Amino acid sequence: MDIAARNAQHVISLKVTLRGIRPPIWRRLEVPSQISLGLLHDAIQAAMGWGGFHLYAFEISGRRYGDPTTVDDVADDMRLTLAGVIKSGVRRFFYTYDFGDDWEHEIVIEGKKAAIDGLRYPICIAGKMNCPPEDCGGVWGYRELLTALADPSSNKDDERSQWMERAFDPKEFSIDIVNVRIGARLKSQPR
Repeated sequence: MDIAARNAQHVISLKVTLRGIRPPIWRRLEVPSQISLGLLHDAIQAAMGWGGFHLYAFEISGRRYGDPTTVDDVADDMRLTLAGVIKSGVRRFFYTYDFGDDWEHEIVIEGKKAAIDGLRYPICIAGKMNCPPEDCGGVWGYRELLTALADPSSNKDDERSQWMERAFDPKEFSIDIVNVRIGARLKSQPR
């Protein structure tokens, strides 16, 4: 990914929004147009704060893409680039992470522009809210967690108390932290 990041001529602006949660949790990313869906998965994982411990798949025009060594009935996500998605006319697609918690993300392609010389891509340029903790039970579990955080005294014996001990702040968001995670994750990826 380092080569593509340094030599990107065009970048695509994407808005990635976690579905089913209010207020919305989202990230605006700029990624090289030639990024594969497999590496886009890594960028989304880092940007949202997910750990990458679970299975995932993209859904684009009724076809699923993912890692065929871990997920059945998917096309290889390393063989399709974002430029290829755009060329097919798609402007909106979906990404699901953790088939148990079923975190669904809507990805909207917002535009294309020239890359800024010397800037490393992918990067996060905007966002709102902290991503739910890994394995908290999907949208329903996250809602219960928010209720427990709002009134910790009512949930002392609740299994969600473990999340409260981690000092989770649902409103916390830092572009700097997100971009450090993106840089570290993509630098370490052999894919």
